[in-house]
Amino acid sequence: MNKRFKQVCLALGDLGVLFLALGVSLFIRYGSNSQGMWSDNIFYFRPLFGAWLLILYISGAYKLNLVYNFKRFWQNAVSATIASGLVSIIYFYLIQSPVSPKTILIIFLGVFLLLFLLWRNLASLVIRSFLPVNNLAIIGNTPLSDELLENLAKQPHQGFNTALVFKNIEDAKALPALIKKRNINSIIIAPEFANNPELVDLLFDCLSLNINIYNLSDFYELVYGRVPLSSINQAWFIDNINQGGRRYFDLIKRTNDLIWASFLLLFSLPFFPLIALAIKLDSRGPVLFRQERVGKNERLFTMLKFRTMKTQANNGTMTSLNDKRITRVGNFLRRSRLDEIPQIINIFRGEMSFIGPRPERTEFVLDLSKKIPFYKTRLLIKPGISGWDQVSGIYHSPSLEDSQAKLEYDLFYLKHRSIYLDLSIALKTIATMLSRDGR
Repeated sequence: MNKRFKQVCLALGDLGVLFLALGVSLFIRYGSNSQGMWSDNIFYFRPLFGAWLLILYISGAYKLNLVYNFKRFWQNAVSATIASGLVSIIYFYLIQSPVSPKTILIIFLGVFLLLFLLWRNLASLVIRSFLPVNNLAIIGNTPLSDELLENLAKQPHQGFNTALVFKNIEDAKALPALIKKRNINSIIIAPEFANNPELVDLLFDCLSLNINIYNLSDFYELVYGRVPLSSINQAWFIDNINQGGRRYFDLIKRTNDLIWASFLLLFSLPFFPLIALAIKLDSRGPVLFRQERVGKNERLFTMLKFRTMKTQANNGTMTSLNDKRITRVGNFLRRSRLDEIPQIINIFRGEMSFIGPRPERTEFVLDLSKKIPFYKTRLLIKPGISGWDQVSGIYHSPSLEDSQAKLEYDLFYLKHRSIYLDLSIALKTIATMLSRDGR
C-alpha cells in the first residue's frame, strides 16, 4: 500500500467515525426517538464534517509516522477536537439553524474523540500487522542506495520492505526467478545500471510480472519528497522542468496571490500597531527589517519582515537554531510566522508569492552556487513566504549540507508545483502557525 492510499483510507474511516459519532450522540440524547431526529441534524452537521477533516489534516492526523507515536497522536487528536468544537459553535451561531445542537454538540465531541481514538488504534494495528508491505528489489551500490536502505529500515510506516539487494549485474541475473518467490512488487535501479544492456533485457523479461520499475532518483523522490542531487544531471532538468507549460498555472497562482494578499492585508492591518508597539518595547531598533534578497531570474529586491532580532552586536550572519540574537517578541513572531506579514507588500509588487522557495541573501546565493551544483535553478520561479522545505518538519541550519538538503526540497517543488501542492503547503503552514512550531 502506498502512502497516499493509506492516508485516503484513514480519511474515509474518519468520515465514517464522524457519521457514527452523530448517530450515537442522537441515541444518547433522544433514545428511541433518535431515528426521527437524524435527518434534521445530519442536514446541518454534514457540511461541518468537511471542516473537521480539514482540521484533522492540519493537526497532522494523516502523518503516517504518528501511527508509531500514539501519545503524540492522542495529544494532537484532543487539540483538533477542541478546535473543531470551536468551529462548530461558530458555524451553528452563524447559520441560525432551527435545530438546537448545544447538548448534541457537547455529547458529539466526547463520543467522536472516543470513537476516533479507538478507530485509529485499530488502524494502527492493521497498518502494523496485517496490511501487505511493498517488497523491493534494489539494483545498485551507491551512497544514495545505502542511504535509502538505512532509512527504510528505520521507517516501517512507509510500508516498504527491502527483500532483495543486488550490487552487480551478475547477481541481478537471478531477478526474474526470484520475483515470484520473494513476492517482489517494485524494482529500484541505481543510475550506474540504468542503461546497462544486460539489465534492460532482464527488466524486459519482467514486464509480464506486473511490477513497478523506478530509477533510484524517482523512487527516493516519491518516498521522501525531495530530489537527490547526487543522482541528477543537466538532462534531468530538461526532462522534468518545463517552464513553458506552466503559464496557465503561473497566471492562476498570481491571481490567487493578489486575492489572498488583499484579504490578509485588510484582516491584519489593525494588528500592525500592536505588533509594532511590542517590537519597540522589547528592544531598540526599527519595526521593519529590510534586506536585499535574490528573486526570480536573479532579480534583486528588498524583502520586508517585522524585526525579530536585536540590532546591537548583530553581525548579520544567518540565523541558527536557538539564536541568542532573537528577541522575546521576535521568538513569538517567528514561531507563529507573524513576522512574515509585511511580505504581503512584496507579493503585491510581484517580487514574491505565498508559496515558493525562500529567498536568500545575495552573498549566500553567490557562495552556495559555487559549492552546490544547480543551486541557481531554484531562482527559476518566484520565492515564497512559505515553501515545501519549510513544511518538511526538518530544521535546516546554515551549513553547506543543510543548504543542499533545502535545495533538494526546492527542486521537488520546482518539478511538481501545482494548485494541489500549493494548497497542501498552505495548510501545513497554517498548522505550523497554530502549533507555534515555526523557525
